[in-house]
Amino acid sequence: MAVEIGIDVDLLRSEIQKTYASVAADPETERIFPTGRAWAEDLDYPEELARVPEPAVESFAGVANPFSLGRLQPGERVLDLGCGAGTDSLVASQMVGPGGRVTGIDMTPQMLAKARAAADAMGAENVEFVEADAERLPFADASFDVVVSNGVIDLVPDKDAVFAELYRVLVPGGRIQLADVTIQQPVSEEGRRKIDLWTG
Repeated sequence: MAVEIGIDVDLLRSEIQKTYASVAADPETERIFPTGRAWAEDLDYPEELARVPEPAVESFAGVANPFSLGRLQPGERVLDLGCGAGTDSLVASQMVGPGGRVTGIDMTPQMLAKARAAADAMGAENVEFVEADAERLPFADASFDVVVSNGVIDLVPDKDAVFAELYRVLVPGGRIQLADVTIQQPVSEEGRRKIDLWTG
């Protein structure tokens, strides 16, 4: 990878996958970041959260509420970047309705399995889940009207590549509804090498 962060990017990716595979497999374990339905409710998620099956919401690990930036409109095509167990995708699928389409991508197979099972349980036919990397999206240019993402871009070392891909797959005039972690001061070289600081 072209980004120099002072850490093995493949090792970092593996550790991030392990962290979120554990959130999928054992959502009740206490972590340094909050998870679950109570957390999503604390973030003032929209009413559509109530219909999302518990197996998806129990592994919710977002950092804020991307829908606070505005409701999605019926018929919109939505990309959920780093969909995890599918909570945001399933909320979005209800907002866009049967004329819309939601595609969730994630790099963690265990999370994708939970997302697919939850979509089936909910009967959400307008949503699909794809294993992919944020820096290399497997979609044509101008495929989506909206991108939602929740606590994912901070985990990716090459943020320029992510944003280039998002702009590529968005239609002209499309929008990004992004919830993420930011820092106020530059991270030291030593800090950038600590995998634990990257994985949450």
